Amino acid sequence: MKKFTLLVLFFVLYPISAQEKLSTSKCTIYFEASVPLFEAVEAKNDVVDCTLIPDKSQITFTAVIKNFQFKRDLMKEHFNSNYMESDRYSKAVFKGIIEKFDLKIVTETEKVFQIKGKLTIHGQTRMITVNAKIKKVNTGIHINSHFTLNTDDFNIEIPSIVIAKISKNVNTKIDCILN
Repeated sequence: MKKFTLLVLFFVLYPISAQEKLSTSKCTIYFEASVPLFEAVEAKNDVVDCTLIPDKSQITFTAVIKNFQFKRDLMKEHFNSNYMESDRYSKAVFKGIIEKFDLKIVTETEKVFQIKGKLTIHGQTRMITVNAKIKKVNTGIHINSHFTLNTDDFNIEIPSIVIAKISKNVNTKIDCILN
């Protein structure tokens, strides 16, 4: 009888304490650090993890650096070995809070939210604040954000031989559907 009572209590109380969590491993991060008149410096990573805990407005993104794809293999090689040192710093991680977020106010119409948190790239952690457009879609919640990062903020050194060909300001886009 005691086991039955404990089992019933577990199933009754579990939904009260359980957090609804939305997640995916198919977010896309695109970045571009091109300079006019030179070859485009751009890459895309389609296997970025994202988790949103709506009740706490917490959001986390994790990107494996070696998963960024470039048009040219040589660019990818230089990116991983010379700039990002991806054997040493294998991931980029963002952990933050979506300001004034409530899942109840998210509709099919995009709303702009501010996201504040800590971004860790290349072993350096910085507080950042970005705007994100969030809306409800058939398959879940769509999050889209465009922002600029500076390589100096993360101690990413651009060799002097190519400094004129690569921008220190990196235009970054994130596109994600959480379900």
